[in-house]
Amino acid sequence: MISVHDVDRERALGDLNRFRQEFYDCLAARADGLFELADAVLCTEGPVRSLVGLSLAPEHRRGHGGLYDAINNGRIGYDRLRKVLSGFPLPRATGGRLVLAVDVSPWLRPDGATCPDRSFCHTYGRGKDEHRMIPGWPYSVVAALETGRTSWTAVLDAIRLLPGADIAAVTTEQIRGVVARLVTAGQWREGDPDILVVLDAGYDAPRIAHLLADLPVRILGRMRSDRVLRRPVPPRTPGTNGRPPKHGGEFVFGDPATWGAEHAVTSADTRLHGTATAQAWNRLHPG
Repeated sequence: MISVHDVDRERALGDLNRFRQEFYDCLAARADGLFELADAVLCTEGPVRSLVGLSLAPEHRRGHGGLYDAINNGRIGYDRLRKVLSGFPLPRATGGRLVLAVDVSPWLRPDGATCPDRSFCHTYGRGKDEHRMIPGWPYSVVAALETGRTSWTAVLDAIRLLPGADIAAVTTEQIRGVVARLVTAGQWREGDPDILVVLDAGYDAPRIAHLLADLPVRILGRMRSDRVLRRPVPPRTPGTNGRPPKHGGEFVFGDPATWGAEHAVTSADTRLHGTATAQAWNRLHPG
């Protein structure tokens, strides 16, 4: 992970130089044009508003014709690039644990009426308390998080979500592929802490955790405050007739009377919000 926080700048610059060479080797066709185009995207000040504008960047030494030729005829070895990204030093949390975050980031294309496979993307912050559904391409991104208060991340994978895609199924296969590449690259070995996968509220965390139960991962997902979960089925009383129940009692997020005694609780003092308390209940599941 190459970060501005690195103390060993020579090592960080060496990793950066190696990554640039590895990235160039992943370009299967029109390598020079695509490589300069990537440099132009990274080095141009302000947002990129047009492709032809990138040809004016000092890092892009070709004309705009070469730029369009690279886009139309260039080829990138995505599988090789994914393996390359998995092999570089990654940020780790306490105890050397890898922490992966999964989220959806849209590329809005409201004016691209002829663009294929557009979906309605939920956007925030486009006005005061205003949320809109804007046509675009949603991408599922997996990144390794750096500890501390920083926005630096190591992006490991990104795929476009097609309209009507099963988000949980697609995310499960994406995480499975990322974890397999990390294991192959030696980023995780037997005896290391399980990889922590962090999900937002839009994901079905219990289902994803069930589908990934065979991998060395732990799923941490945010859930809506109006969810209702069920407890395990209680032991059947001898002599009871009738069909056995499939679920136990309800656990209503918005009704503390249904919570019962927690299985674990911890608290810590925070600088801005006083004492923060976390409670945990075991073996809750969707009904």
